[in-house]
Amino acid sequence: MITSEQLKEVKERTEQLNKYLDIDAKRMQYEEEQLRTQAPEFWDDQKRAEAQMKLVKGLEKWIKGYEEVKTLSDELETAFDFYKEELVTEEEVDDLYARAMNAIENLEMKNMLRGEGDAMDAVLKINSGAGGTEAQDWAQMLMRMYMRWAETNGYKCVVSNLLDGDDAGIKTCTLEIQGEYAYGYLKSENGVHRLVRVSPYNAQGKRMTSFSSVFVTPLVDDTIEVNIEPARISWDTFRSSGAGGQNVNKVESGVRLRYQYKDPYTGEEEEILIENTETRDQPKNKENAMRLLRSMLYDKEMKHRMEEQAKVEAGKKKIEWGSQIRSYVFDDRRVKDHRTNYQTSDVNGVMDGKIDAFIKAYLMEFGGQD
Repeated sequence: MITSEQLKEVKERTEQLNKYLDIDAKRMQYEEEQLRTQAPEFWDDQKRAEAQMKLVKGLEKWIKGYEEVKTLSDELETAFDFYKEELVTEEEVDDLYARAMNAIENLEMKNMLRGEGDAMDAVLKINSGAGGTEAQDWAQMLMRMYMRWAETNGYKCVVSNLLDGDDAGIKTCTLEIQGEYAYGYLKSENGVHRLVRVSPYNAQGKRMTSFSSVFVTPLVDDTIEVNIEPARISWDTFRSSGAGGQNVNKVESGVRLRYQYKDPYTGEEEEILIENTETRDQPKNKENAMRLLRSMLYDKEMKHRMEEQAKVEAGKKKIEWGSQIRSYVFDDRRVKDHRTNYQTSDVNGVMDGKIDAFIKAYLMEFGGQD
């Protein structure tokens, strides 16, 4: 049975949410913005209308999220009083408390996602690192983990590029994870992931350590303007490999985009390489590759604007010892995040995509800094 102190905490956190989300102001703004959508000429400019509808729906979600918290908080207070009169059971009060706390924590976490790209879809790229076949197998395990996470959370996941490993696993892959706040949640996964296990690829059955890196950027849409210089673009085509039928292997539908990027702030130059084998249609693959290029350039500009150069440099660490953000130690039944110190013994659950607790711990500690 919960204590009066726990009830007090729920009431206080509910009130704090009302204040720092400024719910009353959001209600007024929602009514004003909703009125704009009723103008006769509203849909004359479709792009502008869609942006307005997005704004209205965003405000509505904040208001409904808070109203759910407030309702559960009030119901908990009532149930707590009714328990004294034996009108409800201890289990019913505890269940309401758990639901109220979950709603509060979810809204508090969402409030951490205020970055410019947080609400966007995400591009997630996995590269295998030190460790050979074992690292390539680890990269494929991470790919499955993120695909399962996306499926569980109702996000659409598209594999836009995949390069198989030499003997097993994958060398690299690029996933597009589409859905509200996909980037905001997945930015916590940016960094090097370390695996420790008895390797099935080692004849002596030795414990091995391997690494894979995860890079996450927001997937920009047509409303974001990004400057791309056509003269810096070159294209190659190639035959896609892997599953997909005979047509994929015979036709040069795969595209490779090379962009000679020059940093407008530092003058440094680098080649951005993007491969896309998403469809059997070469023009469509070119379009998808350009979209990924726009996302990468937008991400670079956003990081400059937010003065996060130090974080960018930290993300370029070698994929090896000492640079990992999270360790997955299978033998010890432990997964630990080295930034937040959050850990769990549910290794199988994590590898099945249950990483929300890690994401929540990261956002609650670092979310306001992004």
